[in-house]
Amino acid sequence: MKTLKYIFAILFLSATFVSCSDDDENTPAEINPVEGLNMIYEIPATDHTVQIYSEKQNLEVGYNEISIRIKDMASDKYVANAAPSWMPMMHMETMEHSAPHSMLTNTEESTVYKGHVVFQMASNDTEYWEMILNYSLNGQQKEETLRVSVSQPADGLTKTQVFMGTDDTRYVLAYVNPKEPKVAVNDLQAVLYKMESMMSFPMVENYKITVDPRMPGMGNHSSPNNEDLTYTTATKMYDGKLSLTMTGYWKINLKLMNSSGETLKGEDVTEANPESSLYFELEF
Repeated sequence: MKTLKYIFAILFLSATFVSCSDDDENTPAEINPVEGLNMIYEIPATDHTVQIYSEKQNLEVGYNEISIRIKDMASDKYVANAAPSWMPMMHMETMEHSAPHSMLTNTEESTVYKGHVVFQMASNDTEYWEMILNYSLNGQQKEETLRVSVSQPADGLTKTQVFMGTDDTRYVLAYVNPKEPKVAVNDLQAVLYKMESMMSFPMVENYKITVDPRMPGMGNHSSPNNEDLTYTTATKMYDGKLSLTMTGYWKINLKLMNSSGETLKGEDVTEANPESSLYFELEF
C-alpha cells in the first residue's frame, strides 16, 4: 500500500508540474510597443507626461518617424483615446513656416500615436523649431509647445530636396527607405509634398518619379531591375525598387513627372549629362 501511495503522490506532483509549466507557456509575454526606439523628449505636466520617441538619436533634416505616448499619472497608464494632432513650426528671424507632416494615428498599438515630419532645414541659435501638440485627456483639451532641435544628417548625404517645379510649385521630396541598403534589389520609398502656403503642405498623389542609380566613382555605371517610384494609397508613399550591385557611394538620379507625364524637375542621365539636378545620395 505504501508503494502505491508513493506512486500516486509522484503522479500527482508530476501532473501539477506539467499543468504549471503549461500555464507559464500559455501566459503571453508583455510586449513593449516602443522597444528599440529612443525617447528623445519628455514633457512633464501636473497630472501626466508626454513622451516622444524616434528611431534616431535626434531629429534631423528630412524624413523623421515619430511616436508619441501620453501617460496619465493618476492611473499610471498610457492613454488610448487622446486623439492628438500636431503642428511643427520653424521660427526664423523674419518669418515663420511649418513643415510637411502626416496625421498621428494609433492603428497598430492603441497607446502609441505614430506619424512623420519632414523638416526642411536645421535649427540654430537664432532660428528654431517648435512642436505644438493638442490632445484630449480625461475629457479636457490640452496643448503643449515643445522646442525641438533639428540637425543636419550625420552622414552629410542628400536625402531631402526642396525645389521649384516647372509648374511654379514648390515641392518637398524626402527619402524614406531602405534604411539599411543592401547589395540586392531594395524596396525604395519616398514621400512627396507641395507647398500651398507657409503653413500648408498637402501630400502629392499620382505623380511618378523615375529612378536611375549611378556610381560616379565607378564610371557612372547604373544597375538593372530598378522600378520607378509610384504612389501607393495603402502606404501614402511613393514605392519602387532600387537595385544596388555593390557597396560604395551611389547617386540616385530622379525625375519628377506629373500625372500628365510632364517633367517638373530633373533630367535624364546621358554621356553629356552625367547627373540629374534631382537626386538622393547613398553610401554603404
